Amino acid sequence: MKHLIVILLILGFRLSQACQCPITSLTKEETNKYEIIFKGRVKTVTFKKEKSEAIFTVDELYKGMLATDFKIIFNEEDPCKIDFRSGDEWIIYANYNQVDNAKMDFCSRSRKFFRNAKEDFFTETTGVSYEEEMRYLQTNLGLHKLMKQNPNRVENRNILPTGNQSILFVIISLFGLVAFYWLFNKFFKP
Repeated sequence: MKHLIVILLILGFRLSQACQCPITSLTKEETNKYEIIFKGRVKTVTFKKEKSEAIFTVDELYKGMLATDFKIIFNEEDPCKIDFRSGDEWIIYANYNQVDNAKMDFCSRSRKFFRNAKEDFFTETTGVSYEEEMRYLQTNLGLHKLMKQNPNRVENRNILPTGNQSILFVIISLFGLVAFYWLFNKFFKP
């Protein structure tokens, strides 16, 4: 019976510690851990289990290369999930997942803006208010220009040919190879 109680206590302690992240201070070394830092508002949220997406409208860019709208991917099924809601303002710290999106980690320094300062638990854990953090980023990293919005994001992906295009490429390649062989034999006889 004693062993069962000890096991339950250990499991309970581990579960209670699951969503705690190491406390970090706002320094240059801390900001260097991230490829993207910006302040923005959640435009839309789409839930797709571990590949859920939040589209942000970027208001201020401190680090990285982003367009006005930028996608953050997060895991909705994670017990320590991030609660993005449309219209919320955030300071986001993330690393690129692909050219046009980033993956968000629960333990990143990202923080939500609270209208009521008493509700801002980030201030308690980091020791810095939202406004102080925003001023630090503006002063030490500066404001960067956003890239022009490109509605056609095809250039960021590899496009595979269709089946008919593949067959056409093979036929043209074979024809070119036969023509090269014929021309080579005609002009360069051994």
